[in-house]
Amino acid sequence: MARIRRVAPPPPPAPAAFSPYGNLNEILTDSYSPAVIIPHRDSCPSYKIYYSHLRHVINTLQSQAPFSHLRPRDVLTFLLPNSLEYVAVFFATTGVRAIANPLNPSYTAEEIAFYLQDVGSKAVVVPKGDAKILANTKKAVESLGGAIPIYEVWAEVGSVLRRDKPVKKVDKEKRVNVIDPIVHVRPSDASGAIGAAVQPEERGAPVADDIALMLHTSGTTGRPKGVPLSHGNILATLRNVEETFGLNASDVSYLVMPLFHVHGLIGVLLSTFHSGGTVVIPPKFSVTHFWPDFIEHGATWYSAVPTIHQMMLLKVKESYKGSSGKLRFIRSCSASLAPATLFQLEKTFKAPVVEAYAMSESAHQISANFLPPGMRKPGSVGKGRGVEVQIMDAEGKPLKTRQAGEVCVRGPNVIKGYHNNEKATLESFFDDPTSPSAPKWFRTGDLGYIDEMGFLFLVGRIKEQINRGGEKISPLEIDQVLLQHRAVSEAVAFPVPSQIYGQEIEAAIVPKDEYKGKVKEADLLAHAKKSLATFKIPRKIHIVDSVPKTATGKVQRRHVAEVLGPKAKL
Repeated sequence: MARIRRVAPPPPPAPAAFSPYGNLNEILTDSYSPAVIIPHRDSCPSYKIYYSHLRHVINTLQSQAPFSHLRPRDVLTFLLPNSLEYVAVFFATTGVRAIANPLNPSYTAEEIAFYLQDVGSKAVVVPKGDAKILANTKKAVESLGGAIPIYEVWAEVGSVLRRDKPVKKVDKEKRVNVIDPIVHVRPSDASGAIGAAVQPEERGAPVADDIALMLHTSGTTGRPKGVPLSHGNILATLRNVEETFGLNASDVSYLVMPLFHVHGLIGVLLSTFHSGGTVVIPPKFSVTHFWPDFIEHGATWYSAVPTIHQMMLLKVKESYKGSSGKLRFIRSCSASLAPATLFQLEKTFKAPVVEAYAMSESAHQISANFLPPGMRKPGSVGKGRGVEVQIMDAEGKPLKTRQAGEVCVRGPNVIKGYHNNEKATLESFFDDPTSPSAPKWFRTGDLGYIDEMGFLFLVGRIKEQINRGGEKISPLEIDQVLLQHRAVSEAVAFPVPSQIYGQEIEAAIVPKDEYKGKVKEADLLAHAKKSLATFKIPRKIHIVDSVPKTATGKVQRRHVAEVLGPKAKL
């Protein structure tokens, strides 16, 4: 068992050094060292792609539409699974000074349409051969007038340069093929036009202040907020993660988180590339394949939400054979990790577990515990690295040690404001009362405190968004979908505790008078499935006569959860 070391606390961490790179595409070197490994599945062997070949793929894509037609600050949306195609499309977009806007491939047409319109996307890229994603995307584009062109992307092996032996001795068909791949992109049938090509000299190279990535985070307003992350924001986090965990070119990460989230994209993929390491990208995460893949390819670390860590422990007898290979540490982020789960992970997999705190607005990592021999505190999310963290009251005044208040942060990784949402920006960012000329503080919406040693503890959420296994979901978004049902008069979604996901979603509806006694839960769930991604659909919908309200008629979501939540079978 990897014990928690009870040593004297280290001094407060100095601000992390700035990244030596000027933009994200510079982190991909021309070296003949492995950048990506795609593990074998079924009859397909494992594939290894070197940095130099990955750069060649990206450069080739940039000379083709839609990338060759994008201008600085244009947005390219893509709905791609974790894959070589995702990596190539992301860097081909940022390399032409355009903005990458990855979406969850499981989104419905209605959700895709919202994001396309919100960011003003110039084109959409989808995986070739996935009829459902293509159909949803076409429906979304048609609802917006049909003018946004759709492109399909796919990868081929190209040429096999040689066959390497994997780290672990395996059968011949499992040997690793080192390849120079080809990634193709073509317009989908009946796709709109994107316009004229742009000459490279017209664009110039990306700079630190260019927006590289546009993500969305749900808030209490019900309208997802656009989070514009610059090259500089992301590079600051990459340096912070690299220094926090001592990442270097010999490290091999195993990607289990989706790349349309900052956790997978910035916390793992880009952080690995920044340190010159190798990332293993399975076609789809599988607990069964995880440990065989991990050991076979010499992986040294992985990062996941507590839900996945719990799945690892539940399936340990099926997939874990008693050896963790070269595992150096396990990182946990995006939701609170129970101390009992942390201890069980360390005992089972014989490596330190390090909990971190992150969010989209800070380009992922805000704080993290220390690797041994540094101190780690179960239940704490550690200390800031290159990020200032302060606990403040509602007026923006700093609070004392162990006094709970809102967690506020600032640093080179923090965005300056939300996309086209001045109201949300004004509510979330405020001047330093002691130094108005200093960078603004960002209100995280999390409730926490800092102890005598400077470790940050999170004790609750100020905002109402539901955190289901790391997925941040606006309950108002669910309310609005349920209210579109002909039988529903009132609707309120709320979180209930879950041993697996941390929080699960339930909802309550009040039927219209003419539908009382007639509306069925199954009908409501079927209605919700038409407009919501699977992870947003309530586990249960309660049909009630009324819901608690304030004197002004506002629904008291917390009281609904208190009344109905205990009825849930966990």
